[in-house]
Amino acid sequence: MKLKFLKKKTDAFNLQELLVVMVIVGILVLIALPNLMKQVTKSKSMEAKIQLTHLHGLQKDYYYINSKYSNNFNDIDFEAPNANGSGNNVYYSYEIIEASKNSFKARATAIEDFDGDGVKNVWEIDQNKNLKEIVRD
Repeated sequence: MKLKFLKKKTDAFNLQELLVVMVIVGILVLIALPNLMKQVTKSKSMEAKIQLTHLHGLQKDYYYINSKYSNNFNDIDFEAPNANGSGNNVYYSYEIIEASKNSFKARATAIEDFDGDGVKNVWEIDQNKNLKEIVRD
């Protein structure tokens, strides 16, 4: 009596084929990763753009009422995003770096280094709504 079930060959991948596929996938990931990191940084910088544009609008409202710009967030009712206890991801800290009768400048500085190169992203806006990336990450 021969055991027929031992002679039956099962279709499957062998270890070498699986390793080759894993190496190919790894190479593709290494090629795509630098482009992906640029997109991640770009999406995180949207927080700074949105918040600085909002801050500009609040400063304009304050200027129309008081004929000067404020150097205090409380005066213009700007509540900067806060990571403490909010459960949200906050990527920037905000400050008004200058405010006078006719001009103001506000800055958003990245809290973390997005791409690990030691440089943090910085954005600024002024009274004319000129939004500039001062330091690129």
